[in-house]
Amino acid sequence: MKRKYEQLLKDHFSQNNQMAFIAGPRQVGKTTSCMAFAAQPHYFNWDSEDDRRVILNGPAEVADVIGATTGRTIVLDELHKYPGWKNFLKGFYDTYAHKRFRVVVTGSSRLDLYRKGADSLMGRYFMYRMHPLSVGEITNTKLLEEEISSPHPISKKNFSALLQFGGFPEPYLKKNTRFYNRWKSTRLKLLFREDLRETTRLLEVGQVEILAELLKHQAGQLVSYASLARKVRASEDSIRRWISVLASLYFCFQIRPWSNNISRSILKNPKIYLTDWSLVDDKGAKHENFVACHLQKAVNWWQDLGYGTYKLYYLRTKDKREIDFLVARNGKPWFIAEVKSSSQKRVSKSLEYFKTRTGAEHAFEVVMNMPYEDVDCFAYDYPVRVPAATFLSQLI
Repeated sequence: MKRKYEQLLKDHFSQNNQMAFIAGPRQVGKTTSCMAFAAQPHYFNWDSEDDRRVILNGPAEVADVIGATTGRTIVLDELHKYPGWKNFLKGFYDTYAHKRFRVVVTGSSRLDLYRKGADSLMGRYFMYRMHPLSVGEITNTKLLEEEISSPHPISKKNFSALLQFGGFPEPYLKKNTRFYNRWKSTRLKLLFREDLRETTRLLEVGQVEILAELLKHQAGQLVSYASLARKVRASEDSIRRWISVLASLYFCFQIRPWSNNISRSILKNPKIYLTDWSLVDDKGAKHENFVACHLQKAVNWWQDLGYGTYKLYYLRTKDKREIDFLVARNGKPWFIAEVKSSSQKRVSKSLEYFKTRTGAEHAFEVVMNMPYEDVDCFAYDYPVRVPAATFLSQLI
């Protein structure tokens, strides 16, 4: 299937000379999208011995292999595993930028993880973060000129498959439980046995695997480093470090509390969510994680495309008032959202409370089992109950 990221790359190179960095989890479709956006791209994979030999011989060798024709597209996969990757790219870009080579660099761990001190590539690239499929991407592959699109319908079958099998393209498209189980097992083994060792050189891989298993059962909960440390038999500092490592490999992500203008707000503990919501067993937690992934994808997309500065938070006070999510735009609350598996008798009182306190423009009660409605959720400036299928279709 066509991904929105293919159009993103076309748009990027139609307007910019900078290289495009595409970072995202393993098997999310980075290479496929990067190879599909241009005709006959030249592909170099650092994990290939032949390609590695060419790269190690320097920029001139790569240019010789692809030919000196202006406008060639070059895809460099997993290049960040090469210790000298930044110097290589700087040399290649500075020498051959006048030929308008379209250079795409991909990585299954965060490329910005390796930026220490001054960034020698500053001004030579733009970063784009690639996420699993979402309702908005399945229903509309066109690039938008604005943050929010009009709603687009998704079938019940596709919505259920996305929730059950996750947003990684292969299991979602196959919609086969036996294939999904085998795919999931293989992917997790590669994540822990290869990516974790290669990227971090951690020796405590077994303990990190135990931690990852525990996080599956704590999606959407406040992180208790002390509790996790006792269960994993490690120090709290190690737990913090290992969670950061898992986040760098896109296994999970954290969101922190919003505290501006909220009296008695919680100031420290983050919440944690999995990038692959299909790994979460509890129904309510999976639904919340599903929406969290959509919102995280949206704030990354809006920021990467230059719409502004966006961040995802949650709201919680010491007297246990809580809202699942707050999206801030340029430092100010834009909208808040509370996820429900099914409709309640009335909209949550916390929505009105926090909308007033934060000054957010919109407040949504996002209901998972409500059927799609062809309405613009963002047309309302008061707390409103909306179908998840509609609300999520208006995001990326």
